Amino acid sequence: MPEPLLDVRDLDVFYGDFQALFGVSLRVDTGSVVAVIGANGAGKSTLLKTIAGLMAPRRGEITFGGQAIGGAPAFRMIRHGVALVPEGRRLFPSLTVEENLLIGGQARRPGLWTLARIYELFPVLAERRHLPAPALSGGQQQIAAIARALMANPRLLLCDEISLGLAPIVVRDVYARLPQIAAEGLSLVIVEQDIVQALKAASHVYCLQEGRIALQGKAADMTRDKISAAYFGV
Repeated sequence: MPEPLLDVRDLDVFYGDFQALFGVSLRVDTGSVVAVIGANGAGKSTLLKTIAGLMAPRRGEITFGGQAIGGAPAFRMIRHGVALVPEGRRLFPSLTVEENLLIGGQARRPGLWTLARIYELFPVLAERRHLPAPALSGGQQQIAAIARALMANPRLLLCDEISLGLAPIVVRDVYARLPQIAAEGLSLVIVEQDIVQALKAASHVYCLQEGRIALQGKAADMTRDKISAAYFGV
């Protein structure tokens, strides 16, 4: 079996004295889409933040591209090729759409993701590039947040709750873009509560329940009922 792009092993993560993750292990192969599913408070966002360098694990290993990177700060993770699309989008409200995108490219990693390529894939951003970010609809802001992360030319894109607060038709539109992104050679980890969307998008699924992996396997082998049982711990 080839070496994974991302290998997370036995991860314990704490907020002060509160333990949020218990021995979590996860593998992401090059070019794959992995979904992490769970209810609120299951530890999904904590896992992404730890991979992205926003939190430091107390125990365990994180290897990316064959290099141990556990505990490395976020700015180093960007340089390694790991980019995070945060929950809530977190666009800079005082900046235009294009200025938000340009901030994503500050790491200056080489790659195909330029403003021209972004505007080709997301023409709605080209049409609104001179508008302030808050002038976009919720779905357009989510697309802008994904595009900003792509401007870092990552090898691994971490997407945290990208359907949160969006209407179902908008969620379908956002998810329709992910295969195009993966086709460019990126690997993706998607944190999601929407089981249906996660199963459609992913090749492999992990289900977190109270900070532990309750279920994992190929998406093709999963059913909604099986995941729901692990999701709610029943």
